[in-house]
Amino acid sequence: MLLSLVLHTYSMRYLLPSVVLLGTAPTYVLAWGVWRLLSAFLPARFYQAVDDRLYCIYQSMVLFFFENYTGVQILLYGDLPENKENIIYLANHQSTVDWIVADILAIRQNALGHVRYVLKDRLKWLPLYGCYFPQHGGIYVKRSAKFNEKEMRNKLQSYVNTGTPMYLVIFPEGTRYNPRQTKVLSASQAFAAEKGLAVLKYVLTPRIKATYVAFDSMKNYLDAIYDVTVVYEGKDDRGQRKESPSMTEFLCKECPKIHIHIDRIDKKDVPEEQEHMRRWLHERFEIKDKMLIEFYDSPDPERRNKFPGKSVNSKLSIKKTLPSVLILTGLTAGMLMTETGRKLYINTWIYGTLLGCLWVTIKT
Repeated sequence: MLLSLVLHTYSMRYLLPSVVLLGTAPTYVLAWGVWRLLSAFLPARFYQAVDDRLYCIYQSMVLFFFENYTGVQILLYGDLPENKENIIYLANHQSTVDWIVADILAIRQNALGHVRYVLKDRLKWLPLYGCYFPQHGGIYVKRSAKFNEKEMRNKLQSYVNTGTPMYLVIFPEGTRYNPRQTKVLSASQAFAAEKGLAVLKYVLTPRIKATYVAFDSMKNYLDAIYDVTVVYEGKDDRGQRKESPSMTEFLCKECPKIHIHIDRIDKKDVPEEQEHMRRWLHERFEIKDKMLIEFYDSPDPERRNKFPGKSVNSKLSIKKTLPSVLILTGLTAGMLMTETGRKLYINTWIYGTLLGCLWVTIKT
């Protein structure tokens, strides 16, 4: 009985971070909402500067749980930028944790508040955060024929005009790679073969539209593109690549290591014409695929379970994350200690979500 209780408790390790991250959401949204109102008549750059700082505080708390709490080992390879830059971040997509990996790199450049995402359109219905992400510079996009190029260009140009620091995260595959979803992989490979492109094994055929529009809109503003390849270490019982961990599994400490390879590509080395960029992007994913094949399948044991080159074991200092946890949990606890605060907290969840859904409906 005692052993069962211990095992059950061990399997519920995600509860603490889940309660804290979700529980502080109204506090964060309230703080942002107050600033949004106060800054309504100020130049956009003032709003953006404080919003970036607020976002940095919240995401630092997220990283406390995803790095310090889990104790995951972060191994970095390739180009390791240290200074802030305006960049497009391109990465393979296999897990919901991929969004956190972008934060993992950004905080090591002191650019955490500058992270902005190109997001699937359906994420705009997320409670509270669905309407917030566009306010922080995120861009919702639809697939294929429904992709609104003009809208994305206009948003990016507005950010350029206001000098918004840009760490724009794009996952060109458009959907997550999952070795169990053989139909998705087969369709991706068939599309590549039809277009005369190399057939890929461990990544999906990348889509060009969002990447092309982002680069074309900001090419005079950007410093570089970061081509990032990520592996969550772990194999199944047969020694084959297994499905990457979900956020819940990751928070249960089921991923001991993340391997992250970064190629910093100067903007002058990126082709500007769309068809040329399509080939270039596919070639970048060919490089990813070859690295992943070697990581998982190399006949040489010395070359498996690591990327080429020397790795750096990068440990995030708790001093960078714990203060954010204390600030947000302290403010939330203080709010919940009074009846007025509790009402405000509950109303923020309810009416904040409803108003957010109304806002995205009107914008749509």
